[in-house]
Amino acid sequence: MTISNNLFVKLKENLDKDDYTDINNLKNICFDYDKTYLKLEIDYKLNRDEKNSDNLNHINEFMLYEDNKLIGYIGIGSFGGDALEVNGMVHPDYRRKGIFTRLFSLVKDEFYKRKSNEMLLLSDNNSTGGIAFIKSLNCEYHHSEYDMNLDMNVIHEIKFDDLVFRKVVCDDINKIAKADFEFLNESDIEELLLSPTYIIKKDDALIGKTRLEINDNIGGIYGLEVLPEYRGKGYGRELLLLSIKELKEKNVEIITLQVETSNKNALNLYKTCGFKENYTMDYYRITK
Repeated sequence: MTISNNLFVKLKENLDKDDYTDINNLKNICFDYDKTYLKLEIDYKLNRDEKNSDNLNHINEFMLYEDNKLIGYIGIGSFGGDALEVNGMVHPDYRRKGIFTRLFSLVKDEFYKRKSNEMLLLSDNNSTGGIAFIKSLNCEYHHSEYDMNLDMNVIHEIKFDDLVFRKVVCDDINKIAKADFEFLNESDIEELLLSPTYIIKKDDALIGKTRLEINDNIGGIYGLEVLPEYRGKGYGRELLLLSIKELKEKNVEIITLQVETSNKNALNLYKTCGFKENYTMDYYRITK
Protein backbone atom coordinates (compact mmCIF):
# COMPACT_ATOMS: atom_id res chain seq x y z
CA MET A 1 0.00 0.00 0.00
CA THR A 2 1.26 3.46 -0.92
CA ILE A 3 1.23 5.95 1.94
CA SER A 4 -0.32 9.32 1.14
CA ASN A 5 1.24 12.64 1.99
CA ASN A 6 -1.42 13.25 4.64
CA LEU A 7 0.69 11.90 7.49
CA PHE A 8 0.97 13.56 10.84
CA VAL A 9 2.43 12.62 14.21
CA LYS A 10 0.49 13.21 17.43
CA LEU A 11 2.63 13.46 20.59
CA LYS A 12 0.90 13.54 23.97
CA GLU A 13 1.63 13.31 27.67
CA ASN A 14 -1.65 11.54 28.52
CA LEU A 15 -4.23 9.45 26.73
CA ASP A 16 -7.82 10.58 26.35
CA LYS A 17 -10.80 8.42 25.39
CA ASP A 18 -10.46 9.13 21.67
CA ASP A 19 -6.78 8.14 21.74
CA TYR A 20 -7.69 4.99 23.67
CA THR A 21 -10.29 4.02 21.08
CA ASP A 22 -7.87 4.52 18.17
CA ILE A 23 -5.06 2.58 19.88
CA ASN A 24 -7.32 -0.24 21.01
CA ASN A 25 -8.77 -0.64 17.50
CA LEU A 26 -5.27 -0.82 16.02
CA LYS A 27 -4.25 -3.31 18.71
CA ASN A 28 -7.15 -5.58 17.76
CA ILE A 29 -6.28 -5.35 14.05
CA CYS A 30 -2.66 -6.29 14.78
CA PHE A 31 -3.66 -9.20 17.02
CA ASP A 32 -6.06 -10.60 14.43
CA TYR A 33 -3.28 -10.44 11.83
CA ASP A 34 -0.26 -11.56 13.88
CA LYS A 35 -1.81 -13.63 16.70
CA THR A 36 0.81 -12.15 19.02
CA TYR A 37 0.31 -10.05 22.13
CA LEU A 38 1.13 -6.43 22.98
CA LYS A 39 1.66 -5.02 26.46
CA LEU A 40 0.48 -1.46 25.92
CA GLU A 41 -1.19 -0.90 29.33
CA ILE A 42 -3.59 1.63 27.79
CA ASP A 43 -6.40 0.73 30.21
CA TYR A 44 -4.14 1.46 33.17
CA LYS A 45 -2.88 4.66 31.58
CA LEU A 46 -6.36 5.96 30.77
CA ASN A 47 -7.68 5.23 34.26
CA ARG A 48 -4.64 6.84 35.86
CA ASP A 49 -4.78 9.92 33.68
CA GLU A 50 -8.52 10.46 34.28
CA LYS A 51 -7.92 10.41 38.03
CA ASN A 52 -4.77 12.50 37.93
CA SER A 53 -5.13 15.67 35.90
CA ASP A 54 -1.62 16.92 36.72
CA ASN A 55 0.68 17.63 33.80
CA LEU A 56 3.18 14.78 33.51
CA ASN A 57 5.75 16.99 31.73
CA HIS A 58 6.87 14.10 29.52
CA ILE A 59 5.78 12.80 26.13
CA ASN A 60 4.50 9.26 26.63
CA GLU A 61 2.24 8.64 23.63
CA PHE A 62 3.55 8.61 20.05
CA MET A 63 0.90 8.21 17.34
CA LEU A 64 1.23 8.37 13.54
CA TYR A 65 -1.91 9.01 11.50
CA GLU A 66 -2.73 8.91 7.83
CA ASP A 67 -5.64 11.33 7.56
CA ASN A 68 -7.84 10.22 10.49
CA LYS A 69 -6.54 6.63 10.58
CA LEU A 70 -4.02 5.57 13.23
CA ILE A 71 -1.38 3.48 11.48
CA GLY A 72 1.41 3.42 14.06
CA TYR A 73 1.75 3.74 17.82
CA ILE A 74 4.43 3.50 20.50
CA GLY A 75 3.82 4.13 24.20
CA ILE A 76 6.21 4.78 27.08
CA GLY A 77 5.19 3.48 30.49
CA SER A 78 6.64 3.42 33.98
CA PHE A 79 5.20 0.67 36.18
CA GLY A 80 7.66 0.31 39.04
CA GLY A 81 11.40 0.66 39.18
CA ASP A 82 13.49 3.21 37.31
CA ALA A 83 13.30 1.69 33.82
CA LEU A 84 10.89 2.93 31.16
CA GLU A 85 8.89 0.30 29.26
CA VAL A 86 8.27 0.69 25.53
CA ASN A 87 5.87 -1.26 23.33
CA GLY A 88 4.19 -0.44 20.05
CA MET A 89 2.76 -1.58 16.71
CA VAL A 90 2.16 -0.71 13.08
CA HIS A 91 -0.95 -1.48 11.04
CA PRO A 92 -0.31 -4.63 8.93
CA ASP A 93 -1.00 -2.74 5.67
CA TYR A 94 1.65 -0.11 6.44
CA ARG A 95 4.64 -2.19 7.51
CA ARG A 96 8.15 -2.12 6.02
CA LYS A 97 7.76 1.57 5.25
CA GLY A 98 9.86 2.95 8.11
CA ILE A 99 6.89 3.91 10.30
CA PHE A 100 8.04 2.15 13.46
CA THR A 101 11.59 3.38 12.96
CA ARG A 102 10.27 6.94 12.62
CA LEU A 103 8.25 6.72 15.81
CA PHE A 104 11.01 4.98 17.74
CA SER A 105 13.48 7.77 16.90
CA LEU A 106 11.11 10.15 18.71
CA VAL A 107 10.84 7.75 21.65
CA LYS A 108 14.61 7.51 21.88
CA ASP A 109 14.94 11.31 21.84
CA GLU A 110 12.45 11.46 24.71
CA PHE A 111 14.37 8.80 26.63
CA TYR A 112 17.58 10.86 26.49
CA LYS A 113 15.73 13.88 27.90
CA ARG A 114 14.72 11.99 31.03
CA LYS A 115 16.48 11.02 34.22
CA SER A 116 15.90 7.29 33.64
CA ASN A 117 19.07 5.54 32.55
CA GLU A 118 17.36 2.41 31.30
CA MET A 119 14.68 1.69 28.71
CA LEU A 120 13.13 -1.74 28.20
CA LEU A 121 11.76 -2.71 24.78
CA LEU A 122 9.02 -5.35 24.89
CA SER A 123 8.01 -7.99 22.37
CA ASP A 124 5.92 -11.15 22.39
CA ASN A 125 8.39 -14.01 22.17
CA ASN A 126 6.53 -15.26 19.08
CA SER A 127 6.62 -11.92 17.23
CA THR A 128 9.24 -12.42 14.52
CA GLY A 129 9.07 -8.80 13.38
CA GLY A 130 9.17 -7.36 16.90
CA ILE A 131 12.18 -9.42 17.98
CA ALA A 132 14.00 -8.68 14.72
CA PHE A 133 13.55 -4.92 15.12
CA ILE A 134 14.78 -4.98 18.70
CA LYS A 135 17.81 -7.08 17.83
CA SER A 136 18.66 -4.68 14.98
CA LEU A 137 19.23 -2.06 17.68
CA ASN A 138 21.85 -4.28 19.36
CA CYS A 139 19.83 -4.28 22.58
CA GLU A 140 20.81 -6.46 25.52
CA TYR A 141 18.38 -9.21 26.54
CA HIS A 142 17.09 -8.44 30.03
CA HIS A 143 14.40 -10.94 31.07
CA SER A 144 11.14 -12.60 30.08
CA GLU A 145 7.73 -12.72 31.72
CA TYR A 146 4.88 -15.17 31.50
CA ASP A 147 1.40 -13.75 31.17
CA MET A 148 -0.82 -16.17 33.11
CA ASN A 149 -4.58 -16.68 33.25
CA LEU A 150 -6.45 -18.28 36.13
CA ASP A 151 -8.56 -21.40 35.72
CA MET A 152 -11.77 -19.82 37.04
CA ASN A 153 -13.17 -23.22 38.07
CA VAL A 154 -10.47 -23.84 40.69
CA ILE A 155 -11.79 -23.62 44.27
CA HIS A 156 -9.54 -21.74 46.68
CA GLU A 157 -9.56 -22.11 50.45
CA ILE A 158 -8.53 -19.16 52.63
CA LYS A 159 -6.21 -20.43 55.38
CA PHE A 160 -5.82 -17.46 57.74
CA ASP A 161 -8.78 -15.84 59.46
CA ASP A 162 -6.85 -13.11 61.28
CA LEU A 163 -5.75 -11.03 58.28
CA VAL A 164 -7.25 -7.71 57.21
CA PHE A 165 -7.44 -7.25 53.44
CA ARG A 166 -8.65 -3.84 52.26
CA LYS A 167 -8.07 -0.88 49.99
CA VAL A 168 -5.36 1.65 50.82
CA VAL A 169 -6.50 4.80 52.66
CA CYS A 170 -4.62 8.04 53.39
CA ASP A 171 -3.37 6.83 56.78
CA ASP A 172 -1.58 3.90 55.10
CA ILE A 173 0.66 5.97 52.83
CA ASN A 174 3.44 6.75 55.32
CA LYS A 175 3.64 3.14 56.50
CA ILE A 176 3.85 1.88 52.92
CA ALA A 177 6.48 4.47 52.02
CA LYS A 178 8.66 3.45 54.99
CA ALA A 179 8.23 -0.30 54.43
CA ASP A 180 10.87 -2.36 52.62
CA PHE A 181 8.89 -3.07 49.45
CA GLU A 182 11.22 -3.98 46.61
CA PHE A 183 8.91 -3.05 43.73
CA LEU A 184 7.69 0.35 44.84
CA ASN A 185 9.25 3.64 43.79
CA GLU A 186 8.44 7.25 44.65
CA SER A 187 6.02 7.72 41.75
CA ASP A 188 4.15 4.55 42.76
CA ILE A 189 3.70 5.88 46.30
CA GLU A 190 2.27 9.13 44.94
CA GLU A 191 -0.34 7.18 42.96
CA LEU A 192 -1.39 4.70 45.66
CA LEU A 193 -4.69 6.46 46.27
CA LEU A 194 -5.33 6.90 42.55
CA SER A 195 -4.96 3.21 41.75
CA PRO A 196 -6.93 0.32 43.29
CA THR A 197 -4.18 -0.76 45.71
CA TYR A 198 -4.91 -3.28 48.49
CA ILE A 199 -2.92 -4.23 51.58
CA ILE A 200 -2.99 -7.10 54.07
CA LYS A 201 -2.33 -6.52 57.75
CA LYS A 202 -2.03 -8.72 60.83
CA ASP A 203 -2.43 -7.21 64.30
CA ASP A 204 -2.04 -3.76 62.71
CA ALA A 205 1.29 -4.79 61.12
CA LEU A 206 1.62 -4.23 57.37
CA ILE A 207 2.43 -7.51 55.61
CA GLY A 208 1.97 -7.01 51.87
CA LYS A 209 0.31 -5.12 49.05
CA THR A 210 -1.06 -5.58 45.54
CA ARG A 211 -2.91 -3.64 42.86
CA LEU A 212 -6.13 -4.95 41.35
CA GLU A 213 -7.34 -3.61 38.01
CA ILE A 214 -10.58 -4.42 36.17
CA ASN A 215 -11.00 -3.60 32.48
CA ASP A 216 -13.62 -5.11 30.16
CA ASN A 217 -14.45 -7.81 32.75
CA ILE A 218 -10.78 -8.81 32.95
CA GLY A 219 -9.22 -8.64 36.39
CA GLY A 220 -5.49 -8.06 36.71
CA ILE A 221 -3.25 -8.66 39.73
CA TYR A 222 -0.13 -6.46 39.71
CA GLY A 223 2.78 -5.70 42.02
CA LEU A 224 1.86 -8.44 44.50
CA GLU A 225 4.51 -8.39 47.19
CA VAL A 226 5.00 -9.48 50.79
CA LEU A 227 7.56 -7.73 52.99
CA PRO A 228 10.79 -9.74 53.50
CA GLU A 229 10.21 -10.45 57.20
CA TYR A 230 6.86 -12.13 56.43
CA ARG A 231 7.94 -14.32 53.54
CA GLY A 232 7.95 -18.11 53.73
CA LYS A 233 4.95 -18.16 56.09
CA GLY A 234 2.11 -18.54 53.60
CA TYR A 235 1.16 -14.87 53.49
CA GLY A 236 2.02 -14.50 49.80
CA ARG A 237 -0.39 -17.28 48.92
CA GLU A 238 -3.04 -15.77 51.16
CA LEU A 239 -2.61 -12.34 49.55
CA LEU A 240 -3.01 -13.94 46.13
CA LEU A 241 -6.12 -15.88 47.16
CA LEU A 242 -7.70 -12.81 48.76
CA SER A 243 -7.00 -10.88 45.56
CA ILE A 244 -8.65 -13.62 43.50
CA LYS A 245 -11.64 -13.64 45.86
CA GLU A 246 -12.01 -9.85 45.57
CA LEU A 247 -11.95 -9.98 41.78
CA LYS A 248 -14.37 -12.91 41.58
CA GLU A 249 -16.81 -11.03 43.79
CA LYS A 250 -16.74 -8.28 41.17
CA ASN A 251 -17.80 -10.88 38.57
CA VAL A 252 -14.77 -10.67 36.30
CA GLU A 253 -14.60 -13.27 33.54
CA ILE A 254 -10.80 -13.59 33.42
CA ILE A 255 -8.07 -13.07 36.03
CA THR A 256 -4.54 -12.47 34.82
CA LEU A 257 -1.06 -11.68 36.18
CA GLN A 258 2.56 -11.56 35.01
CA VAL A 259 5.63 -13.21 36.48
CA GLU A 260 9.28 -13.38 35.47
CA THR A 261 10.11 -16.75 33.92
CA SER A 262 13.13 -17.02 36.23
CA ASN A 263 11.08 -16.47 39.41
CA LYS A 264 10.50 -20.15 40.13
CA ASN A 265 9.02 -19.64 43.62
CA ALA A 266 6.36 -17.21 42.41
CA LEU A 267 5.70 -19.28 39.30
CA ASN A 268 5.15 -22.38 41.41
CA LEU A 269 2.79 -20.46 43.73
CA TYR A 270 0.71 -19.17 40.83
CA LYS A 271 0.50 -22.60 39.19
CA THR A 272 -0.62 -24.30 42.41
CA CYS A 273 -3.36 -21.66 42.71
CA GLY A 274 -4.67 -22.43 39.23
CA PHE A 275 -2.83 -20.05 36.90
CA LYS A 276 -1.65 -21.25 33.49
CA GLU A 277 0.85 -19.72 31.06
CA ASN A 278 -0.76 -17.73 28.26
CA TYR A 279 2.18 -16.16 26.41
CA THR A 280 5.77 -14.99 27.00
CA MET A 281 6.88 -11.35 26.79
CA ASP A 282 10.60 -10.69 26.20
CA TYR A 283 12.32 -7.56 27.55
CA TYR A 284 15.44 -6.02 25.99
CA ARG A 285 17.43 -3.19 27.53
CA ILE A 286 18.86 0.06 26.20
CA THR A 287 21.03 2.12 28.53
CA LYS A 288 22.47 5.61 28.22
